[in-house]
Amino acid sequence: MRPFVKDIGRCCISIAATIRDVIECINVNALGIALVVDEDGRLVNTVTDGDIRRAMLAKIDFGSTVEALLAHKKASNISSPLTAPLDTESTELLHLLNQRKLSHIPLLDEDGRVQDIALLRAFAESYDLGLQAVVMAGGFGTRLRPLTEDMPKPMLPVGDRPLLQRTIEQLRDTGIKQVNITTHFRPEKITEHFGSGDAFGVELNYVNEERPLGTAGSLGLIEKSGETLLVINGDILTDIDYRAMLEFHREGNADLTVGVRQYDVKVPYGIIESDGIEITGIREKPEMVFFVNAGIYLVEPGVKDHIPIDTSFDMTDLIEVLIENGDRVISFPISEYWLDVGQHEDYQQAQEDVKNNVQIRNSSE
Repeated sequence: MRPFVKDIGRCCISIAATIRDVIECINVNALGIALVVDEDGRLVNTVTDGDIRRAMLAKIDFGSTVEALLAHKKASNISSPLTAPLDTESTELLHLLNQRKLSHIPLLDEDGRVQDIALLRAFAESYDLGLQAVVMAGGFGTRLRPLTEDMPKPMLPVGDRPLLQRTIEQLRDTGIKQVNITTHFRPEKITEHFGSGDAFGVELNYVNEERPLGTAGSLGLIEKSGETLLVINGDILTDIDYRAMLEFHREGNADLTVGVRQYDVKVPYGIIESDGIEITGIREKPEMVFFVNAGIYLVEPGVKDHIPIDTSFDMTDLIEVLIENGDRVISFPISEYWLDVGQHEDYQQAQEDVKNNVQIRNSSE
């Protein structure tokens, strides 16, 4: 069996390292995983991209040690990593990866020392993501007028090509081949540019809304399939790892996963805490941390049953319905570059960021 990882040392880290060190390890090896090993190279545990994002949601200090992160994993009932002997046949590894919905399996020698990592991406020809995308491109873009007087907002150029083209190319590079585009305002500007999608390496399906149906209502117009839907607002510029989001979604057994972005508010005054007229404390100029909707979603097929036909219905409405129904709705924190190109200052920022090749990783550290 050929090796999957040429330099396994780039994937290994000590239990005494900080979470910030783990993030650097994951970014450097670009595999979405770090292997926590003891001084003899024996596997102690793993830290995945998903573990880091769950730590973000739990607001764990990234200066803490890996040990603190592993304690959080244990308290959250996250199972121990699946491993396999180094000499396991490739067919068996692929079966395990697909059966357990994993992206990695550490391969160990007889003494429990890490020797390699079986990677799902190495079996790309045998693996179907089971994912198609929907890009919402039907809005009027009123906040960007006059630029959008005669042009759909997603077709505005960012750098040397339209924003929508950047999104489609990113989806293609992720391995998503079937992309649905919802249209309403000046749909011909989109269809004339992209055609069938062949020139861009994808299969495009256009879904035209005769009247605006909201960010979720248009999903009811898309032919139902057994595949998960990745739904993206058409005015988002991002380098989010969609494969990591899909793995997070499946690990969480979610019906709907909402991409969220950390948003910090610095209050310029001392905050008074009180019980009636009695002051119980004061916090001087606190910083408050929120997570906001980033306009990127993963939706399971059955969720569409909750979307009314031919009725305006937003994703926020759908989220509330699912929660009331007892379905599982989870959040996926986006640490990568993300920008909502909704206003003139945002559009200008997008131009500057693309010109300067800006990439923001783990910006909430």
